[in-house]
Amino acid sequence: MAFVFACFDVSLAIAMQNTLTFAAKQGVRYAITSQTQSGMNHDASIKSVVVANTMGMMPYLFPTTTGHSTDPNSYISITYYNPSTLALVAGTGSNRGGNICKVTISGLNYSWMGPLLRAPVALNMSAASSDVMEASPNGTPPTR
Repeated sequence: MAFVFACFDVSLAIAMQNTLTFAAKQGVRYAITSQTQSGMNHDASIKSVVVANTMGMMPYLFPTTTGHSTDPNSYISITYYNPSTLALVAGTGSNRGGNICKVTISGLNYSWMGPLLRAPVALNMSAASSDVMEASPNGTPPTR
């Protein structure tokens, strides 16, 4: 029975990691098109797409220690880089066409179901994806 539960436990951890990776990829795919959802800025729209693509798994990965946020958006970061120097670009216009957009999900933990023969340490989970921003349809990048 321990082997069966171990197989299920590892399979679930792999599925959750794959889901986070898929969500980060979808966030970047959405970001590079410079779209925004109604009533949201660009970053909030990207985070909304990432959370929607985690299929509801994110709340199960929040750290269980006190003081950690239960807001899924606090575990998602969006950064932009200059493609020729790879220097971090921040502020207004950082999401213009040609820059590299990176969406990162980090700080999440998967607690194993049964800590048989090992310490009950959570598995840290993170995922990231990046791509080059396309030119904005109207020539002006959306508000971050």
